[in-house]
Amino acid sequence: MKNLVEIKNVNKTFAIEGRSAASILENISINIQEGEFLAILGPSGSGKSTLLRIIAGLIPASSGTVSYLGSPIEGVNPGVAMVFQSFALFPWLSVLENVMLGLEDKNLTKAEKQAKALQVIDIVGLDGFENAYPKELSGGMRQRVGIGRALVSEPDVLLMDEAFSALDVLTAENLRRDLLELWLDKKIPTKAIILVTHGIEEAVYMADRAIILSKSPAEIVKDVKITIPRWRDKKSPEFLSIVDEIYSFMTKKKITALPPALPQLKKLTQLPQVSAGALTGFLELLEDLNEKTDLYKLASRFMMDIEDFFPLVELSTLLQFAQVVEGDIELTAEGIQFARATVLERKKLFSEQLLAHVPFVQQMITILESKSNKKMNIEFFEDLLARTFGDKTAQSQMALLISWERYAELVEYDQNKEQVYLESTV
Repeated sequence: MKNLVEIKNVNKTFAIEGRSAASILENISINIQEGEFLAILGPSGSGKSTLLRIIAGLIPASSGTVSYLGSPIEGVNPGVAMVFQSFALFPWLSVLENVMLGLEDKNLTKAEKQAKALQVIDIVGLDGFENAYPKELSGGMRQRVGIGRALVSEPDVLLMDEAFSALDVLTAENLRRDLLELWLDKKIPTKAIILVTHGIEEAVYMADRAIILSKSPAEIVKDVKITIPRWRDKKSPEFLSIVDEIYSFMTKKKITALPPALPQLKKLTQLPQVSAGALTGFLELLEDLNEKTDLYKLASRFMMDIEDFFPLVELSTLLQFAQVVEGDIELTAEGIQFARATVLERKKLFSEQLLAHVPFVQQMITILESKSNKKMNIEFFEDLLARTFGDKTAQSQMALLISWERYAELVEYDQNKEQVYLESTV
């Protein structure tokens, strides 16, 4: 099979005024072949959507190349069309007019555009609604319009950016099945589909292959082939085995050197946005189970989306309250001790693990201890984090760190003066 799209050594950084550039994607290389349905998975903020936009030519790569049919693309990729999560319809245009927008750059008469649009509207199951407006449609029908607008230009590659995530469960399931039916029965001319998703089950149900990205800056962790015959039974051992395998790969940490010296703070990686209270509840639930537990089954049992579930797993393992081995999670001795401890004992344990495993916390304490008044403006610490993350993320990371440190009774924070100080300082 021939390559439709080749992504070679692609890197993406975003310039931040007055700061070092923030790296989003690092050394990404993927070939997308004719007849392939590819899923791209990764943690929230890992650059999945950025990668999709680079493939589409909507934003440029900082380095590396994206080629379509062997030729590097410059500007918009002529062989792709994109479906967005937010539907992105024009409310003042009818279904027919919205779909016809996909033919805006085609050298066709208005009658020819209309005929092609009506044909696609029929294919995506909206026959009879061509004169309706978006406000008259359900969420699933609006997304069908978005898919129709992408398909009407007959792209070789259909790009889908979490196209089902804004829909309710039943609507999303119906739309997935309908799209797969169109694809498998070759009712659409598209030669490959690339789906960005945070749903592992969705990827295994739909795709032939899953690319797993690490946390930002994103690198490819694993390329998983999915060879189960369609249609796939989500309760079959084969299906669950691949889901479990992907959960395992997605919880593996990317090894990053992190010396304690302040000049090396660029090596910091983003901390999971999880409160101490949420972590406590999660560890208590694990302790109640009293056994090593499969991550996939645990997420299903708690009825949690992976965007909420993985940060809890990440923080649990970061602080070494839990460990993940081959897709199974279990509490460490410290985790068991924490889950069974009193409130004050938990604060002490949390403080110890925070100081031992989050170097920036230790550096904050060291800096505060070096000050005669044991105080420091919060802006100083935010500036250190902003060197890596940029101002907006630095502020949210700083707020998270302070909430952890205050729970651990390591520091206090004067919101009026915007100063952080050691807990023992009044």
